[in-house]
Amino acid sequence: MQDIRKIKDKAIRGLLMLAGLSVILFLGGIFSMLFYYGVQAFKEVSFSGFFLSTNWNPSGYDQSAYGILSMVVSTLFVSLGAMVIAIPIGVGTAAYISEIAKPAVRETLKPIIEILASIPSVVIGFFGIVFLGPLIAKTFGLTAGLNALNGSFLLAFMALPTIISVSEDAIRSVPEEYKAASIALGATKWYTLVKVVIPAASSGIIASIMLGFGRAIGETMTVLMATGNALRMPGNIFDSVRTMTANIAIELGEVPYNTTHYYSLFAVGLILFILTMLVNFMADRITQHVGRHKL
Repeated sequence: MQDIRKIKDKAIRGLLMLAGLSVILFLGGIFSMLFYYGVQAFKEVSFSGFFLSTNWNPSGYDQSAYGILSMVVSTLFVSLGAMVIAIPIGVGTAAYISEIAKPAVRETLKPIIEILASIPSVVIGFFGIVFLGPLIAKTFGLTAGLNALNGSFLLAFMALPTIISVSEDAIRSVPEEYKAASIALGATKWYTLVKVVIPAASSGIIASIMLGFGRAIGETMTVLMATGNALRMPGNIFDSVRTMTANIAIELGEVPYNTTHYYSLFAVGLILFILTMLVNFMADRITQHVGRHKL
């Protein structure tokens, strides 16, 4: 019997190791594909022209141009705008659900938030076109509402379920002794929440924000539909923009294979992949730093 158990334990460990290695292999395969095709673009396009130019014109009459600076700035512009909207709402909602809401309210809100996470991005894009865009245009006296502000609101809406769920778990995991000690010292429940509970859950909250930011950076269909897709450097939140993901989705299906344009789109995907990896790496480092500081 012990031999059979050992064999089963080894088999389970092997399967778990295989599952972990498969994730690494898939990730490495995606990166290798993007790198292999992406670097081909730099045989025809200079690094300075690719990273520092705002001119993306693959079908230029005199000379094609492949500058992604405006798209990188637009991606960060919309994503950071989404975080400005989503962070206070998401963390506040998480704090309300975990510390203030009655059990009946909590059990009602949590399924609703989970349903929000399952709404297809194309449906949210339709909402931005039909309702939010005209509302923004009417409110601010614009000719059209398909701009960076519209995209930021929609991406914030899509990031909220992630921020709320992870932050709520982090807040609920704070030991009850922390709260009891604060209240015993005469602090109010509000002061305890703001000064004790949320700082104690800061590592989980930061992780939720980074995950939401990564979701915003990688979103495609919503920003493709709701931001106007103007290939120019954004000057303010009311300008139409085109993100990196939207540009790939628009052009990759019609570009001829093995051309400079084709390889340049893979290079854009490589930059997007690296940017997302950096966001996750920063989230991990910040979380570890906060955890060590608390200890």
